[in-house]
Order: sequence, then structure tokens, then C-alpha cells
Amino acid sequence: MTIRVYRPGAAPATPAAPSASVARAAPAGPVVAAGAARLNKRMAELGLCSRREADAWIERGWVRVNGEVATLGQPVKHSDRITIDDRARGQQAQQVTFLLNKPIGHVSGQAEDGHPPAWQLLNDRSRWLDDRSRQRFSLQQLRGLAPAGRLDIDSTGLLVLTQDGRVARQLIGENSGMEKEYLVRVLLPQSGAAPIERDVQAHTPATSLARLRHGLSLDGQALKPAQVDWQNPEQLRFVLTEGKKRQIRRMCEAVGLHVVGLKRVRIGRVVLGNLPLGQWRFLRDDETF
Repeated sequence: MTIRVYRPGAAPATPAAPSASVARAAPAGPVVAAGAARLNKRMAELGLCSRREADAWIERGWVRVNGEVATLGQPVKHSDRITIDDRARGQQAQQVTFLLNKPIGHVSGQAEDGHPPAWQLLNDRSRWLDDRSRQRFSLQQLRGLAPAGRLDIDSTGLLVLTQDGRVARQLIGENSGMEKEYLVRVLLPQSGAAPIERDVQAHTPATSLARLRHGLSLDGQALKPAQVDWQNPEQLRFVLTEGKKRQIRRMCEAVGLHVVGLKRVRIGRVVLGNLPLGQWRFLRDDETF
């Protein structure tokens, strides 16, 4: 049996003993008791897996703490040594991440109000012909699949669906801060008159742009600073590091603008690019968010 070892204070290294490696501990975070944290939380902090994966590995006996087989809910200190069986790594290596250009009318998660879920678009017929990944598609890859972040039913663009808890945590974890870029077409409603659809920029006060960048609140909470600029006279470019429900649409409404088109074009370092609407590709091994 091959074991991978994780101890604090050491950087990742190539194996000195058969298939053993060392990872640096993550900075201390919130704990459930003085000087301790739950094992699954600690493993997620170290970037080993998601909490759910950690629990599954612990149940299978694939995790040891200081040489002893771990138990569910076990508290650990940051000085404790965590070892992972290679069977866990083998299972993790088989997990896939899909990049989908979601069309309007599909919901990100489970079906609701008669609208189909985006994962139903994942099949051989809708795979992008220019996908450079050598990965083969199989129905098994749809098991345990979850969207790593929502995209509204009336929005299009890059949606990530993944089996990998590490990817999900990176994109939507509580301390993620991952940049997400959007192109947003707007118009300016007019009381008692037709809305302004052309050259909206010229009719929008500079103070509105400043408020979109910083100063708005939603649901009683101040929003984080955002990058917001005019892409052209009818379209704004947003870069956000948070993802409240219908955030961009509500931000625009707060400054008197109405969104008529919203497309996500980038998450972290991964861009939508030329991926056609309604088609998907695999996240490649050489790509990272």
C-alpha cells in the first residue's frame, strides 16, 4: 500500500521513499476547538480534496493521522501528520471538469419550473469539435457532477461543472475571491418615454459607474469593489470576486440601468474563447483557474 504524507512546515517534494510526498500546511483558519480543527476541514485547507471527499476517504480507511487510521469528525492539530493512501489519489485523478457555454433557458443546478439543467447538454453530440483534450466522454462522468457557481437562467456563457471538489472549493469556497468576467448589454429606461438603447454611455452619469465599482449594497451587505468599465456605448464589462444571486442585474437596477444581455467570458485564467453556445469541452491538464 502506498501512502502520501502531509505534514506542516514542509514544501511539496518529489518522493524520497516509495511514492511519498510532503505538502506545506495552509495558514491557520477557524477551528472547532482551541488549537484543533475537524479533519475534513483541515484536509480541504491543505487543498487535498473537498470536505465531502475527505469524509468518503476517511470512511474507506484511506486517511491516517500520525500513523493511525482516522475517524469521521476527528479533531486534528496543525502539527498533526496526515497521510493519504494512493487509492484516494487514483480515484481523484479520474474526476473531470466540464466547461460549458450555457444558453438561455437552462438552469445551472437541478431542474426547476420546467427548465432543464445545464448538465443535460453534456453528451457526445454537443462536444466542441475543437476540444483539444484527449479525454473521452462517458456517462460515468456525470455522476457526482455539480456546478461550481451559478449562472442565471437568462444569462449565457462559461459555466463550470465538475466532479472535483478541489475545483469547486477554488471557485466557490468561502474564501475564494476568484475573478469572474462578464459582458453586459444595458439600456436606460425613461419615465413616460421609450428607453434609450443607443449610446447608453453618453446618457449615464459618471457617478453611476463609480457606484457600480464600489458603494452599492445588496441584501443589507456592502458589495466588494468591482472592476466596471464601458466596453462600448451599449455594453459594460464587469469583473467580480463574489457571486450573489442576480448580482449584476441588481447592481445595474440600483443605478437606473436595465440589463438586456449578460454573458460570462472568463473565470480566473480560463476563458470562454470560441466555445460555441450550447457546446462544451473538458478542462485540460495544462489549464488552471
